[in-house]
Amino acid sequence: MPRARFLRRAGRGLLALVVLVVLALLLGTFVPRPLFSPGAIAENDEDGDGAARTILVLANPIHTDIALPLDARTKAEFGFLRQAGIAIDHPAARYLIIGWGGREFYLNTPQWADLKPYPVFRALTFDRSVMHVDLAGDIPADGGGVTPLALEAPAYRRMIAAMRRSFEDSRTGGMPMAGYGDYDLFFPANGWFNAVAGCNTWTAAMLRQAGITTGWWNPLPQTLAWSLKLYN
Repeated sequence: MPRARFLRRAGRGLLALVVLVVLALLLGTFVPRPLFSPGAIAENDEDGDGAARTILVLANPIHTDIALPLDARTKAEFGFLRQAGIAIDHPAARYLIIGWGGREFYLNTPQWADLKPYPVFRALTFDRSVMHVDLAGDIPADGGGVTPLALEAPAYRRMIAAMRRSFEDSRTGGMPMAGYGDYDLFFPANGWFNAVAGCNTWTAAMLRQAGITTGWWNPLPQTLAWSLKLYN
């Protein structure tokens, strides 16, 4: 095949791939999930904790986390973190931040300056997953990259239960791995990480457990943010 013809075909193939990816991102953002609202569900507040809570979705250019208010229920549900060495009773701690991601990339890229080819390759193909747990003080709800969402108590419990199931050991969290600093740790997680099912699709799945509508497929923080504003 002449070189010019090969280059033309390769160029058309690349253009078609780009169009398909853009179309998938658009459909994933603007098609809601669930497609039809199930309507209001009456739920018993069996433990009497009827307080609504505001969680925060925290986004940077490639990753999202969920920040949980560090109240008595959150401390009780994640009490195993205390035994693992995370100071959830620290008087300055206001939020427990939880995210899911690829093990190689997450563990070996604390800052952009630490970016290396192999963790990127694993993130784009297949990698084992980890949970990252961190503490934070006050986080302004109107800050950049912050999306506040109000949840009733039953919805909050469903989301917490789904988050705990994401840990390889939902009872103890599993064997902790060193974090980036004094107040965070990594834990083994369930599931495999890849470019299609990554950290942001995990965040969206956790939010749907609480009855929050997301886009059908949100692999990027920005598409998740757009869908949250559009449907909630």
